[in-house]
Amino acid sequence: MAKVLLLGGTTEASQLARALVNHWLGAGRQAVFSYAGRTERPAPQPLPQRLGGFGGVAGLMEYITREGITHVVDATHPFAEQMSRNAIAACAGTGVALTALQRPAWRAEAGDQWIHVKDMDGAVAALPEHGSRVFLAIGKQNLATFASKSRNHYLLRLVDPPKDALPLPNTSVVIARGPFDATGDKALMAEHGITHVVAKNAGGSGAEAKLIAARALGIPVIMIDRPQLPERAICSSAEEVLAWLHSA
Repeated sequence: MAKVLLLGGTTEASQLARALVNHWLGAGRQAVFSYAGRTERPAPQPLPQRLGGFGGVAGLMEYITREGITHVVDATHPFAEQMSRNAIAACAGTGVALTALQRPAWRAEAGDQWIHVKDMDGAVAALPEHGSRVFLAIGKQNLATFASKSRNHYLLRLVDPPKDALPLPNTSVVIARGPFDATGDKALMAEHGITHVVAKNAGGSGAEAKLIAARALGIPVIMIDRPQLPERAICSSAEEVLAWLHSA
C-alpha cells in the first residue's frame, strides 16, 4: 500500500490534493493533507486533514513510521524553511521518498525596481531610517525584525486579525485572503501612499499582483531571496508529482 503525506498550505498543494483524488487515490493508495496551523481558517481539502506541527525531525519521523507513510510531498511555502529542512532529514532517516512541489521564483521585468536581499535583516537594512510608507507583504511571522526601523509606517495585509499587539507601532492593517489582482493592489498602494514594497520571492500568480502594481506605480520592491536548502527532488506541477509517485 502507498500512502502520501502532503505538506501543504499553498495554492499548488491544493491543486495537488485535487489531482490525487481524481487521478491517484484508490486501489490501496491513500493520502493525508497536513497544515502547519498558522492560519485560523485553512481552506478545506478533499483529503483527510491534520493540523499543527510534528515536533521537529524526531516527531515527523515518528509520524511517518506510525502512519505508514511511503511518500512525502513538500508543497509548503517556499519560505517555510524549517519544515522543509525537517522533511528532508526525516525522509532521509526513515528511507521514505521525498519530492518538493515548488513554484518557479519571480524574475524582474522591464520597469521593475527590485533591490535583492538575502534575508529579513537585509530587507530591514535596505529601508530608509524614517519617513517611508512600506507595504510589508511578508505575513505576520517576521514583523518584529522591522522594529529597528519603527519610524516608518507599515501597511500589513494579513489573513487573520492579529490577536496580540503588533511589534510595529506605526501600522495599518488590512485583513484579506488572496489571490489578489493588480488593479486592487494598485489602488491599495495609492490609497496608503506606499513608497516601498517588501516581499518574499514566493513565486506563483496568487501573490504577484503587488509586483505588477509596484511596477505600474514606479515603487521600488525590496525582494527577499528564497532560503537555500539541501538538494532534493523537485517537481514543478501536480502532473509531475503524479508521475513521480508512479515511478518512486
